[in-house]
Amino acid sequence: MPKEDHTLAAQRSSGRKQDEGLWETAKVIIQALAIAFFVRTFFYQPFNIPSSSMYPTLKVGDYLFVSKLSYGYGKYSFNFALGMRDTNFITCCPVDFAGRKVLADTPKRGDVAVFKLPTNTEVDYIKRVIGLPGDRVQMKDGTLYINDTAVPKERIEDYVDSDDEGGGGVPVPQFKETLPNGVTYTVLDSSPQGGADNTDVYVVPENHYFMMGDNRDNSQDSRYLDVVGYVPIENFVGRADIIFFSISPDAVLWRPWEWPFLTRWLRFFNLI
Repeated sequence: MPKEDHTLAAQRSSGRKQDEGLWETAKVIIQALAIAFFVRTFFYQPFNIPSSSMYPTLKVGDYLFVSKLSYGYGKYSFNFALGMRDTNFITCCPVDFAGRKVLADTPKRGDVAVFKLPTNTEVDYIKRVIGLPGDRVQMKDGTLYINDTAVPKERIEDYVDSDDEGGGGVPVPQFKETLPNGVTYTVLDSSPQGGADNTDVYVVPENHYFMMGDNRDNSQDSRYLDVVGYVPIENFVGRADIIFFSISPDAVLWRPWEWPFLTRWLRFFNLI
């Protein structure tokens, strides 16, 4: 075989191998994206904390995985569903949820959950489940009452947070609350006479939940009926399960050399 033929054959073989290599790389990328899309759609969705309403449990700059399977699937479960309406799943496969959820378990008292704001479903909120359907909820002098019984509240050490907007280095009174089902968590009481420390009795409607932030005096939650109010079961996106990343809000994109010092390493993989 002439030398030119050997050279041409070698070039063709090299070209085929290069094409095969590119195709294999593309397949790996496509498969990875498909898996990520599947997991995000049906199992876990990332969520970041934008405000201090859940201090001290969650901080601004925390990034969470929210379990979508925990509360089943409804009209707000699938962000990719183009053409979604109040009663339709996706335009090609219409399903009338009518306030129901598929494969659903009910939110438990004490869960930290992400939900669509009832007054504006374009907005995600994250709060703690306090009242279940049929419950009577009230605040008296800063103490939480559920079904006319005071929730046990124990004073613990002050909360001090020097790197975030939630504390600013100033000690804030901190309490441990224990719900009727035994779930315990900490709450902040920055003002002895906060705006929602004394309320009327809220009677939670059927298929609705009463949500509150752990930072009691700095949280817009179900105590404010015209802002949040009672949350319908179909508005729940999922249960907040784990913090997978956390960084101070002082971190800025154009100063990456500061990121290692502003990253909250000890919060990584903390269960909520």
